[in-house]
Parts: sequence; C-alpha cells; structure tokens
Amino acid sequence: MTCTIRPAVIDDTATILHFIRELAIYEKAEDEAKATPQHVHNTLFCDNPKAHAIICELNGEPVGFAVYFFSYSTWQGQYGIYLEDLYVSQSHRGIGAGKLLLTALAKIAVDNQCGRFEWSVLDWNQPAIDFYESLGAKPQSEWIKYRLDGQALLELAAKA
Repeated sequence: MTCTIRPAVIDDTATILHFIRELAIYEKAEDEAKATPQHVHNTLFCDNPKAHAIICELNGEPVGFAVYFFSYSTWQGQYGIYLEDLYVSQSHRGIGAGKLLLTALAKIAVDNQCGRFEWSVLDWNQPAIDFYESLGAKPQSEWIKYRLDGQALLELAAKA
C-alpha cells in the first residue's frame, strides 16, 4: 500500500466536494456545507487562486484531502500557511494519510519560507487533538477565535 500526495486539479472537483460533505457530517454540520462545483472552480482552480488543495491517494484512489491558504504574520514578517480543512475518509484512517498530508503541507510552508503552519480543531475532536500533539503541534489556548459572517458581515460592510 502506497500513499502519495499530489496537488488537486480541476478534475478532482467531485472528489473534493465528496470529502467536504464527509467532513461536514463528521463535524455534525452537514447543513453548513454549501460548496458547489462552481464554488470550487471559482476559488481553487481560477487563474489566481487564494486557496489550494492537495489530495492523498492510496494506490491511485483518493482517500483524503487538505485545503490551505497563505496567511501573514506581522510579528514575524513572514507568510504562514493556514490549514482550512484536512480530512481522511474514515475507512482509511490509521494508514498514515493524515500525517502524510500534514508533512506535505509543512514542506510547502518551509519551501515558501513560511514562519508558521496553523489550523483549528474542534474542542471535542480528541482523536485529532491527540494526533496533532503527537506531531509536536501545540494548542494556542490564549487566543479566542472570532467569526463575522452572514447578516452581521453584510451589515458591517454596509457601513463602509
């Protein structure tokens, strides 16, 4: 059994959407997954994408994916990578696919002279927390994550 990582291509759209739906179900948020093929095309596969995806394959079969984008740290004066989503199909967990995805992203970060590689994890997802900590990742508990979306985002933007 050989796992490999490769950049996602437009022909992976259905696979990416499949993994997004599986992830949403796992995170108990299926109704929140609204991405369509057009969304994926317009964001990941446009002329100047702001986000990127990689696919993990086992013997040529997609078993997981990761979506990331570059961030910026003013304190470091360097770019970073923010991992938006990482998902490995439940039937393929435990074979090293998640570690391979994270390793590939760490290499992308180093190759692009990034000073950080960050992500969020749901506080109830203990298997993921244990996995990330086994790789040397440390929780950033002093920070509170905020989000502005939907109507609140529209209302604030209208004040500009």
